[in-house]
Amino acid sequence: MAKEETDNRRVVAVNRKARFNYEIGDTYEAGIALTGSEVKSLRTGKATIAESYADAHAGEIWLINANIPAYAQAGRFNHEPKRHRKLLLHKRQINKLIGAVEREGMTIVPLKLYFNERGRAKIEIALARGKKLHDKRETAKKRDWQRQKSRLMRVKG
Repeated sequence: MAKEETDNRRVVAVNRKARFNYEIGDTYEAGIALTGSEVKSLRTGKATIAESYADAHAGEIWLINANIPAYAQAGRFNHEPKRHRKLLLHKRQINKLIGAVEREGMTIVPLKLYFNERGRAKIEIALARGKKLHDKRETAKKRDWQRQKSRLMRVKG
């Protein structure tokens, strides 16, 4: 998973809460099964994945609670904004994700929704373990210290 990030990606939505609320483990890039009006709505840049998660059902991984608002020009052929969307992964990846969720009590969290260089809608998901309250406080302390340290270095040097 050590791919170089290129500027060819057009990011639609980022889950900023995920890195604060969860310890992020392995990350995967997955395709999403979307309808035409959903793709057009995503191209306008309107989507929210902050409160969404992925779950396994019948040997498939589904994105739940992701909000892609209705596309105004679609008329009566529009989509339901918070419907469950199928994630497209290899069978080996699906089995690994299902195993980690069932045996190890981990969660599948979406990190980023974007269009790749070929114009396909992709989602970056991660296996994550929830942080306790004291872990969140420690993360906030580290972030604040890094910010203060960079300010001090800027002033001195």
